[in-house]
Amino acid sequence: STFLRLVPSFVRPNHFTVFRFIAIPFLFWLLFLEFYVWGGVCFLFVAFTDALDCALARTRNQCTEWCKLYDPLADKLLVITMGAVLIVRFLNVYIFIIVLVTELLLILNAAFLKYAKQKISGSHITGKIKMMFQSAGLVALFIYAIYGNDLLLSFAYSAFYLAIIFGIISLLKYRSA
Repeated sequence: STFLRLVPSFVRPNHFTVFRFIAIPFLFWLLFLEFYVWGGVCFLFVAFTDALDCALARTRNQCTEWCKLYDPLADKLLVITMGAVLIVRFLNVYIFIIVLVTELLLILNAAFLKYAKQKISGSHITGKIKMMFQSAGLVALFIYAIYGNDLLLSFAYSAFYLAIIFGIISLLKYRSA
């Protein structure tokens, strides 16, 4: 709530979501050029805007159908983009492919629910846990890229394996919706 007071009243949660979409190519460029410190700082800031937009939506009663659909999409694109560089470069391509396929299946499932069943499914705790593990794994890879501690690689592997498990659980949860 401390940060919410700093956000002007004209700023809507959707503004933060749009900002994340715009920031993703810039973050990719920073990582591709191996500017890991700046990429890490920017990633943390962009990820923080996700927490801000959710808090704004709830406290200001500004949750829209657009937000329910595009906020998770922005999160997934952020993880996929960061993973395309960091996971492939520091872990292995197979973990990235599994993360990518899981995220794409979640996106396709959300699209199916929206267009075939006329239903927008809200987020579930398993999806939030998946995102937490993905973010922790990405932060560990950022720190590894800067300082090179192998313990961080082990942590990142574990975080992504757990994220994959929770992603599959989330997918199964939404398929039964």
